[in-house]
Amino acid sequence: MALSTPDAAAYTSSVEWTTVTDGVDINANAWTDEARELFPDELLSIIASIHRSMEPERQDLLEARADRQAAFDAGECPEFLPDDEHPEARGDWQVAPLPEDLLQRRVEITGPVNNAKMVINMLSRNDDGEMADAAMLDFEDSMKPAWDNVLAGLRNVKEAADGTLTYSRPAGKGRPAKDYSLDPDDMPLLMVRIRGLHLDESNVRVDGTPVSGALLDLAAVAYHTAQTLIDQGKTPKYYVPKVEHYLEARWFNRLFEVVQDALDIPHKTFKATFLIETLTAAFQMEEILYEYRDHAAGLNGGRWDKIFSDIKVLKEHDDRVLADRNWINIQRPWMEMYVKQLIRVCHKHNAFGMGGMAPQTPGKTEELREKQVAGVVADKEFEASIGHDGCWVSHPYFIGPAMRPFKETLDADDKQNQRDVIPDIPAQPDLLPKGGVGPKTLDGIRVNVRVSIGYMKGWNSDIGAVAWDNRMEDLATFEISRAQIWQWLRHGVTLDDGTAVTKDLIARVFDEELEKIEEEAREFFASYGEEAVKTHVERFRKAADDAERIFTEDEMRPFLACESELYGVDDHKQFLLKHSGC
Repeated sequence: MALSTPDAAAYTSSVEWTTVTDGVDINANAWTDEARELFPDELLSIIASIHRSMEPERQDLLEARADRQAAFDAGECPEFLPDDEHPEARGDWQVAPLPEDLLQRRVEITGPVNNAKMVINMLSRNDDGEMADAAMLDFEDSMKPAWDNVLAGLRNVKEAADGTLTYSRPAGKGRPAKDYSLDPDDMPLLMVRIRGLHLDESNVRVDGTPVSGALLDLAAVAYHTAQTLIDQGKTPKYYVPKVEHYLEARWFNRLFEVVQDALDIPHKTFKATFLIETLTAAFQMEEILYEYRDHAAGLNGGRWDKIFSDIKVLKEHDDRVLADRNWINIQRPWMEMYVKQLIRVCHKHNAFGMGGMAPQTPGKTEELREKQVAGVVADKEFEASIGHDGCWVSHPYFIGPAMRPFKETLDADDKQNQRDVIPDIPAQPDLLPKGGVGPKTLDGIRVNVRVSIGYMKGWNSDIGAVAWDNRMEDLATFEISRAQIWQWLRHGVTLDDGTAVTKDLIARVFDEELEKIEEEAREFFASYGEEAVKTHVERFRKAADDAERIFTEDEMRPFLACESELYGVDDHKQFLLKHSGC
């Protein structure tokens, strides 16, 4: 999905490109010493060969997405496939046998792959001696795909697989220096989430065309770590985000095959969990799992991106305008049916059905932390009770609270997972989101605006996940926030108190929330000096301007961005904030 406007073409034509090998050009600014080390000629040749064979189909799949969205905008709704389409997927089949290190995944911790300290913490025991069963190192929603981040992520995954990753925190502001390192003999399962089908890596081109971020991530990570893990008796394990159709799953399964072929690794060695986090995929879970059955570990219910997709897919449907984002939890009928359908499909075919995220970060008071723990436990008790095999957390502090409900459920029956649990639900449950129910409030707008300012400040500094108001906010929550406000504006929603949602109201809320945030920033950064205060206040103001512009665009962009920024081209960063690149 490369940019095609005349303005966009001016950026790529003005960049100096370095031809490295085999028709591969790399943005000269990005061709650093570290890039040369992480992308040797052999790896670039592999990427080029796969790109040439698979990129035409990827573009076809992206065009099919656009065609489906046009049909939804015209009034259609997603639905289950007709009986005569792909009937073999609904038969009696099983995924390929799972290796031992994938049989227990009660708690998986996730975070940005480019942050060495966070990677080490995810792969280590927390202060209470508790460790997740698996750690998902993320090149997607919690990592902004800036080139420096991609390189740091590859380095961190390579050294994590080797067990040699270290990080030294310098002393400062009354805090002592601290060294972080891994214990290679005491680590959870290492997993990597690659970028989605829609994301281009702008800094690497083959025959003049940007490569797929998913292709680059999988090929590079596997090149540097797959054989290392295999030699250690471990499984190379991946997460795949944002699939929308079973044909996209077929494309990714082929990607696994050709990467394994290129690295002389037998087929079925790689294992993957696909996130079911789009409304269209929710209607094709069985077909999606079937397509990569030889490499399947399971499916995951990515509830936050799913809410974003619910809004985006049905954005023109005035009878399906959703209520405040904080009201939409996993107990809402269409959300509960979606995760129970996921569990049923996975367990029917002997795969794992993974639950959602606990996004909390530890509060500053004991009272707040106790409340957070109670919320995490309640959420995970529900997930364990309906048959999920495990869940996600975003902070090591909550590993224990999230683990307890699953441990108690599994230990009671002396088993590692719940693949024997099949939810009793209709054959084709109602998965469409419901409009006309739930609150629509000014506080709901404030939550969306406040989250967007905090997140956009991080995004503008190449940070993809921010701790904000005692939660870890990543791209998914920004996407929900801006999609919901766009939808409310589109349909002229009237709030429960009678207030009309207009661009003037959104502008006023942005001004009010920015004023509060500026005051908080002045207090928080006061000890760092006046210059630091000024810098951060200016960044928050820039973030608010950028977010408000995106919230109030005439046409809702399908994603915040569909390509990475050109490294070293600052005005290209600003261009992408005005144009998604999709």
